[in-house]
Amino acid sequence: MGKPTGFIEYQRELPRDLLSEERILHWMEFHKPFAEEKLQIQGARCMDCGTPFCHSGRIFNGSASGCPLNNLIPEWNDLVYHGLWQQALARLLRTNNFPEFTGRVCPAPCEGSCTLGISNPPVTIKNIELSIAEKGFKEGWIMPDPPAVRTGKKVAVVGSGPSGLACADLLNRAGHTVTVYERADHIGGLLVYGIPNMKLDKQILRRRVDLMTAEGITFITNTEVGKDVPAETLLKEYDAAVLCCGATKPRDLPVEGRGLKGVHFAMEFLTGNTRNLLGSTLQDRRMSTISARMKDVIVIGGGDTGTDCVGTALRHGCRSITQFEILDRPPLERQPDNPWPEWPKIFKTDYGQEEATAVYGEDPRIFDIQTLGFTGDADGNLQEVHTVQVEWIPNSTGRRVPRAIPGTEKAYPAQLVLIAMGFLGPEDQLIDQLGLARDARSNVQAEFGSFSTSLPGIFSAGDMRRGQSLVVWAIHEGREAAREVDRYLMGSTWI
Repeated sequence: MGKPTGFIEYQRELPRDLLSEERILHWMEFHKPFAEEKLQIQGARCMDCGTPFCHSGRIFNGSASGCPLNNLIPEWNDLVYHGLWQQALARLLRTNNFPEFTGRVCPAPCEGSCTLGISNPPVTIKNIELSIAEKGFKEGWIMPDPPAVRTGKKVAVVGSGPSGLACADLLNRAGHTVTVYERADHIGGLLVYGIPNMKLDKQILRRRVDLMTAEGITFITNTEVGKDVPAETLLKEYDAAVLCCGATKPRDLPVEGRGLKGVHFAMEFLTGNTRNLLGSTLQDRRMSTISARMKDVIVIGGGDTGTDCVGTALRHGCRSITQFEILDRPPLERQPDNPWPEWPKIFKTDYGQEEATAVYGEDPRIFDIQTLGFTGDADGNLQEVHTVQVEWIPNSTGRRVPRAIPGTEKAYPAQLVLIAMGFLGPEDQLIDQLGLARDARSNVQAEFGSFSTSLPGIFSAGDMRRGQSLVVWAIHEGREAAREVDRYLMGSTWI
């Protein structure tokens, strides 16, 4: 695919971003557009490799490799190279409901398994994907396309994150009457409140929701199934239901001082901030705005959520920002136990760390550090975070575990701590009301491939079923669950 010698002739190139000092002054997306001619050149680098692992989502050594959606990447790279943008869009939409989302927020496991990436920088798959999608909207190629015939079957989708939206989209295309329930005041779940605006502008999300509404999907907000609507409603009023409620139970840090004022879960901080930007009026004390302005902020956790906390705190105008990561600093290059096409477990600098380095002159991350506790003043306000450096050693079973290094204890001044240590699983209320079986990790038990729970007619997909994962995996699960629901309702499926 692409130009046969393109990978030799052309270098990887991405659009330039706004300077860090400039972009932290606002909440807008900071990626600059890329000329079509340059995008075609990047498409030409796709090398007709014969072994395109990029489009085949697999799990190698515990991590994702390639695209879980099985995007036809070599095909639309070739079409972009030849300037056939509308055909490229048609190929992209065959496998991905929302390329305008994944093109912005996906970490691109496809690029990690690009054959060219074995010896050279990989093809800019993610940027090409986003450009195809945005050109489709700009040119009017993406328009409402409601189904011509309705089946008479009614399906409820609970949760409007990426898996719920993908599931609802395909079920609606199949002609079923779909209602999506969302407990928050905006549709999008993780996409609206878990991802900051500078990574995914909420107008982009609104554009897609408006499109789906025009195609016949009903969205009901400010309604929690199992609380505002009885769980039995799913069984009595619908022919099938799909639970896509996410894995929203955060991993806590049970150390001394955890109850001090100023110690929060990351999602409290991020959700409150986006609520403020959207001008939300729904009263929810758990999601009130938390300010980092003129505070020493410490983020505990090194993943995407931690990075989002860093970027958000900088835009608030924090006095300082530090990010703790208990794990070792990753190597600069692939190690022998991390070969291609596995996801490259190497040291990377994301947008938040870039911005912090530009403002304060150094990377905010500290590796091999463990939080021991928090101390505060007489009024219960956070003042310090106490830590120790650790080293990783094998235990009796050979598993590496952290061991404190004597003499490395330290106290960091802090008025705001954000705990971004991941999520443990779905919340309990709806699962318990329906009496659904769970797996060993507390997720809803629903076998991959069938997505059917222990209750007939009730299905589950996304993080609620598989545990915390990527947006692209959530979309994949939503699509696959929709096919199984259609098969359950109709006896067969064409979607």
